[in-house]
Amino acid sequence: MAHLYLTLKLIHILGSAVLFGTGLGIAFFMFMAHRSGDAAAVAHTARTVVIADAVFTATAVVIQPLTGWGLMAMTGVPITAFWIRAALVLYIFVGLCWLPVVWIQLRMRDIAAEAVRRGKALPARYHRYFQIWFWLGWPAFIGVIAIFALMLWKPR
Repeated sequence: MAHLYLTLKLIHILGSAVLFGTGLGIAFFMFMAHRSGDAAAVAHTARTVVIADAVFTATAVVIQPLTGWGLMAMTGVPITAFWIRAALVLYIFVGLCWLPVVWIQLRMRDIAAEAVRRGKALPARYHRYFQIWFWLGWPAFIGVIAIFALMLWKPR
């Protein structure tokens, strides 16, 4: 039983690391590609970011609540515990920020690829999407950090 608990806990910790690390990495590389102003760099980076989100982030998004539920069941922590409820609300909030970001990344990837094909600069539509993408990222990151704090301190 102890091995199962520790295995679930390890997967849960790794999932949170993947969520935070992939999100931070994606944000950094997209921001740097955007700053270059080079449509080809943006197209390449956005293509890679979309794949990373599908492979790493989406997988961790599914694994986190499953392992969290398993840990709650094994330790007897009720779902009504304040820190669990607060973490779940934040998790949903972060997801509500992340889902439009994924859609926006797909649009930015396609817009940048089209700009490269036509030999044009990135259009105003791309820049509008980038602004929305950028400003949705901040509350999501703060939300993830708040979840980490809740998991660590477990306030009542």
